[in-house]
Amino acid sequence: MSTTTETSARRPARPTIDGEWFRRNGVYVALGLLVVVNVVITPNFASTGNLRLQLVQVAPVLVVALGMAMVIGTRGIDLSVGAVMALAAALIPMYIGYGTLPAIGMALVGGLVTGALAGTVIARVGVQPIVATLAIMVAGRGVANLFGGEIKSIRDPGIRELGSGSVLGIPYVVLCAVVVAIGVYLFMSRSTTGRQLVAIGGNLRAAALAGIPVKRVLTTVYIMSGVLAAFAGVLLASRSQASDPTRIGLLVELYAITAVVVGGTPLSGGQVRVLGTIAGALLMQLVTSTLIAQSAPDAVAQIAQAVIVVVAVYVQLGGRRRT
Repeated sequence: MSTTTETSARRPARPTIDGEWFRRNGVYVALGLLVVVNVVITPNFASTGNLRLQLVQVAPVLVVALGMAMVIGTRGIDLSVGAVMALAAALIPMYIGYGTLPAIGMALVGGLVTGALAGTVIARVGVQPIVATLAIMVAGRGVANLFGGEIKSIRDPGIRELGSGSVLGIPYVVLCAVVVAIGVYLFMSRSTTGRQLVAIGGNLRAAALAGIPVKRVLTTVYIMSGVLAAFAGVLLASRSQASDPTRIGLLVELYAITAVVVGGTPLSGGQVRVLGTIAGALLMQLVTSTLIAQSAPDAVAQIAQAVIVVVAVYVQLGGRRRT
């Protein structure tokens, strides 16, 4: 009898499928089901050309979403990312005469400056993240329109190659998003700052009492979000080979937040799910493309995304109540 008891005690418990399990893995289940549905109902869905198109379209949003995930991990929010994308795209034509890399560098500097401004106002002045980044969103879009003014064609071989070139059949835009995803994953899992930002999101007061440099970490996180948003603006401008500050980055902040929430990162902070954010961005891209393939209007796609966000938040809250 005792041997049987000892054997059963050593046997690992089977994972139970409950609210917490769905909170962590629901995005992967939904993504897998949607892929299966598309294989059945969408002609040529599994073709190389279509898969390449889906990845190219989701790449800029994914880059922004990864930065947003880190911000949300600190229990913050960054509504300025769309305006930063527009600002970065507006800066490229101004400096493209100096070469491709200097132009891209100035675009990234624009993101660094706006991120540093947001981080300073939030961490050192004490303004709420939603208020600070909302102000920067409005001002940043205005500055982008002031610099850009109107649609400007970017006739530069380097920008054109970045937007349309590929290596081994993989577009450079997609490779850039992959590199960013790996970098963010390593930053969150291996760096001290990554662990500190999670601690700040979990309990700000306890993190400060533990000696964590809260102001410096928060400023760093918003700078990273700004730079990634600027890089996404560069990728988007390289794809269209034009700068249109009035349209680039519109509603991207909402798409990024949606990908993060659907991916399982709680809005209450204290956790950053990089792989979940990637899956969330892919899921929202597939939802939109599926509805478009079925001739549904854009309004239906937006409603579907809103429903998905509400369900994701409900599952998150339910899982946290049980824990």
